[in-house]
Amino acid sequence: MGILEPFQDDFMQRALLGLVLASMNCACLGAYVVLRRMAFVSTALTHTILPGVVFAVLQGFSLYWGALGAAVFTALAIGGITNRRDLREDTAIGVVFSFMFALGILLMMRAQSPTEYTGLLFGSVLGVSPRDLWVIAGVTALIMLFLSLFHKELELASYDEEYAQFLGMKPGRLRTLLLLLVALSTVSCVQLVGALLTTALLITPAAAAVLLAQTLRGVMVLASLIGIASGVGGLWLSYTVDRLPVGAAVVMVCSALFFIALVYKKAAEAFRRRRAVASTAL
Repeated sequence: MGILEPFQDDFMQRALLGLVLASMNCACLGAYVVLRRMAFVSTALTHTILPGVVFAVLQGFSLYWGALGAAVFTALAIGGITNRRDLREDTAIGVVFSFMFALGILLMMRAQSPTEYTGLLFGSVLGVSPRDLWVIAGVTALIMLFLSLFHKELELASYDEEYAQFLGMKPGRLRTLLLLLVALSTVSCVQLVGALLTTALLITPAAAAVLLAQTLRGVMVLASLIGIASGVGGLWLSYTVDRLPVGAAVVMVCSALFFIALVYKKAAEAFRRRRAVASTAL
């Protein structure tokens, strides 16, 4: 079997294109999420779409709109609570996450066909339609537009919120903007790897890139490449290994690349320390 054989079918090509687009928007947002130590926020957003998905099933409209509504509500609620100086961000996340997940469970009890929304929870990469691709492409373009417009402000606020506020910026509004973009990214990716695995696309490539790159732009580029490589590798593995879910395969490849980057980073640091000791001994 040739290496390119799995990608000759139309549905595999759509899956590959969808993963490439999702990897790009997740990686660029993930760079800010990792730098701002907001990994828990992204986890909350990917899980709190549950009530929106179930509500959409019950009412008979698009699952995307239900997921988007729940994600945007979560982002605004976390941002609004966090802007109060007497409450920390992790507290806000815990409160909103618990409420939304409990609401989703309550609504699930009324759903007659749970299989209608399990696809968005666990993903269906090979079932990506042309409409899904347009959704992912539109969200990716929108995210890239906002990141290019507010790159300097987001970068400064990611490193030093107090200094950004001193310069007249609004770190709270920037945080809420970032949360809304993460919400959009989450909704666009759930069809691919599911809500439960979208966190991995947001966090793991960026975490690996932070170990290797020196600048924020470098982190974004490298994280995008790692995400794309994970998508290609996961699709190929799912085609060659029987009964291997695509979403899980993509995340496993992504995690493997992270651990390779981690080992390389530690080995490089150990080598530099030994060389420094050797040079001082001379």
